[in-house]
Amino acid sequence: MSLPVFSSLGGYRREWLRGDLIAGLTVWAVLVPEALAYATIAGVSPVVGLYAAPPALILYAAFGSSKHLVTGPMAATAALSAAAVADLATGGTKNFAAYTVALALVTGALALGAGLLRLGFLATFISEPVLKGFIVGLALTIIIGQVPKLLGVEKTEGDFFRQLWGLLGNLGETQGVTVVVGLSSLVLVFALRRFAPAVPGSLVVVLLGILAVHVFDLAAHGVDIVGHIDSGLPSVGLPHGLAWSDYGKLVAAGVGVMLVGFAEGLGAAKTYAARDNYDIDPNRELIGLGAANIGAGLSSGMVVNGSLSKTAVNGSAGAHSQVSGLFVALMTVITLLFFTSLFEDLPEATLAAVVIAALVDLVDYRALMALYRLYTSELGKIYGPVTRADFIAAVAAMSGVLVFDTLPGLFIGIAVSILLLLFRASRPHIAELGKVAGTRNQWTDRGRHPENSEVAGIAVLRVEAGLFFANADDVRNTIKSYAARPGVTAIVLDAESIAGIDSTATQMVIDLSVELRRVHCQLAIAHGVGQVRDMLRLADGVKESPLLLFSTVQSAVDSLSARD
Repeated sequence: MSLPVFSSLGGYRREWLRGDLIAGLTVWAVLVPEALAYATIAGVSPVVGLYAAPPALILYAAFGSSKHLVTGPMAATAALSAAAVADLATGGTKNFAAYTVALALVTGALALGAGLLRLGFLATFISEPVLKGFIVGLALTIIIGQVPKLLGVEKTEGDFFRQLWGLLGNLGETQGVTVVVGLSSLVLVFALRRFAPAVPGSLVVVLLGILAVHVFDLAAHGVDIVGHIDSGLPSVGLPHGLAWSDYGKLVAAGVGVMLVGFAEGLGAAKTYAARDNYDIDPNRELIGLGAANIGAGLSSGMVVNGSLSKTAVNGSAGAHSQVSGLFVALMTVITLLFFTSLFEDLPEATLAAVVIAALVDLVDYRALMALYRLYTSELGKIYGPVTRADFIAAVAAMSGVLVFDTLPGLFIGIAVSILLLLFRASRPHIAELGKVAGTRNQWTDRGRHPENSEVAGIAVLRVEAGLFFANADDVRNTIKSYAARPGVTAIVLDAESIAGIDSTATQMVIDLSVELRRVHCQLAIAHGVGQVRDMLRLADGVKESPLLLFSTVQSAVDSLSARD
């Protein structure tokens, strides 16, 4: 597998530099306090989040395929990390920190291995609607988790609805000055985005928030600030005090963290790739995720993944390439060395406003409505309640995230999507065809064109799906129901729209031919293309009633009419 380094920087233009640097500054302003917060969620020292960021950013830029994706600590994987490590160590102990680092290494190794084995195709089982629903659900969950900071109230733990209910119950305890700071920050971000899009609104708001803390002594008025941050670079190497068997205990958790991180990062990467018209390689995304986590782990950091919120900040601030991510890495190193105190006075309400503003656009209800509108009465007659399969899958993924958390939500969306696919595949539409007036060999669906003419005694049918074990019985029963109609002595099966056929369905066709012959009804196959024709010919060893194969529907009809 070819692994060109920093391939996402190919074709870089000089005029992009200003936008990348501004975007990098903006992401840096968000990443530093977020990394501190997410490390706390993971149950380790806040500075561990900063340790993870620079190697993750650099190594993803080197091996990933997205021009916009920002990697770093994230809430979902941080929460998974805390839960996994809590089963092995007590919070606050040295072993807890060591297991947290080890989980990043295990996750990285799993993702790297999956990428090198080209298992990125597994991403194809996560459909675009599922990803869309997953992103909407994840964005809503992160937003509702930030609102208490915006209002200065206690956050309720749990799923989206528990957090929402807790927020509503705590509204009477809002802290006035915090509300002013938070809502002012949020309004200013939106105003700058609307009326001065060239201005890095998030960066301006962060700097103004820090300035306000100093000028108005907001901390003395009850406004929460980030607080003390240790300075200096981390030690490099494997965590101390763990045996190789301890890494093995983290494999199952690492798979879960990898899947969640891959899904979120891939969704964010595809969103901005579609916007700027370039492609994402799932295998390289796995390799980039793996390299980023290994780098974070070797730098005493925590698990990282592609960040939905920071990628949104990056894209909206004008980033063109991974130069913005490399600049964020540089600024984070400089911050660790010299400027950790700068962010100690950042109001948490301002930070929440920046995150919320970045995620609002990703609550893409218009895309969900577009999926809902993918419906016609004709499709409704064919597929019934599962006609809106993509919309149902998207809502299932979104609801799963909101109710059951990130990883279960993703699996629910995938499972529902696959079940709907199997349901529709097991009940394919079988159209009755009629001959188009004035043509020699044109046959179309009489359900859509009732003016098409029939041929006396012959039913012409078209199966609009591949034939396989799951739908063989349904197709057989439908064909038999047409054969049982009064006066029908022959069935022509137009196989042109049958893309493939397995051994079960092949045997079904042969057995059906024999069964129909016994009730004086002929079965003919027309337009058998590719593997369908080959499979039928190979399996047709029945002497009692050999299959009748024709090149066109018309030739089949003519032959059967002459026999009558």
